[in-house]
Amino acid sequence: MQVKHLKKGDLVKVIAGKEKGKTGKVLTVLKDNNRVVIEKLNMIKRHQKANAMGKGGIVEKEGPIHASNVSILCGKCNKETRIGIKIFEDGKRVRICKKCSEILDV
Repeated sequence: MQVKHLKKGDLVKVIAGKEKGKTGKVLTVLKDNNRVVIEKLNMIKRHQKANAMGKGGIVEKEGPIHASNVSILCGKCNKETRIGIKIFEDGKRVRICKKCSEILDV
């Protein structure tokens, strides 16, 4: 199963794990692993070897979180919600909020 309900730039809330209750913007979606990277959440440390251009050292960056542990936030009602799909007559598909029927795709 692939991540189909989340896209880059979505505002999400973490619903499980050590970052539970925190919100952030999706930076990348890793479809192969069903994971998302969220801005300034799940920070991990990685050791980086020095290269010719700069220093090495310990680098802190965002780690991936499984997509089932996040829920999308609606911009209008500011609640975590599920995603619905609305298909227009011209065949265009958009994501909508299940609670307030607001269109989530810009």
